[in-house]
Amino acid sequence: MKNEKLLKATKYVGASILLTGIAIFLYGFFVSDYSYITGIGIGTVMGAVFIFLMGVFLVATEEMNSNRKTWR
Repeated sequence: MKNEKLLKATKYVGASILLTGIAIFLYGFFVSDYSYITGIGIGTVMGAVFIFLMGVFLVATEEMNSNRKTWR
């Protein structure tokens, strides 16, 4: 697989942002009295999932394009 670097980078960035978002959410839900911190945590988790899905989509698209060129 040619795009292994991009997939690993996407995985590590997505995982680190996901863990940060979970920590912010848990802090906002259990510790803090301010409700907007919980929303920031939820938004961060959603952003991490979006970043991961976009990275996987880009890797899959590049693989499909490289496989298509070999058939012609």
